[in-house]
Amino acid sequence: MQKIPLMHAKAGMTMARDVFRGDAPVGMPLCGKGTVLTDALIARFDSMDVKTVYVEGHPVWEEGESSFEDLLRKLDGRFSKTRQEPLNAMLYDIYRAYLTKSFGGNSGRQAE
Repeated sequence: MQKIPLMHAKAGMTMARDVFRGDAPVGMPLCGKGTVLTDALIARFDSMDVKTVYVEGHPVWEEGESSFEDLLRKLDGRFSKTRQEPLNAMLYDIYRAYLTKSFGGNSGRQAE
């Protein structure tokens, strides 16, 4: 899941969270989690003062941002000396699963 500015949203992306007017997480949602964005929906969000949306995966890459593979290498390095400890092994597995899920399970790239 990635929070992106609405101006970076593209048709075909899938919403990872409900969308609310003006980015306030209160009131009735304008759009539900799991909805696939269309150009018309993006235009509607823009007219309703929505500035950011949460989308599945990690479709937008910013300069200087670590790649999924880089993050996994860093994680391996952090746990390299203590991963044999049961609790550290559990923490490693939890964090790796979190990274995989937040990057969409496929290095963050949207399915073609």
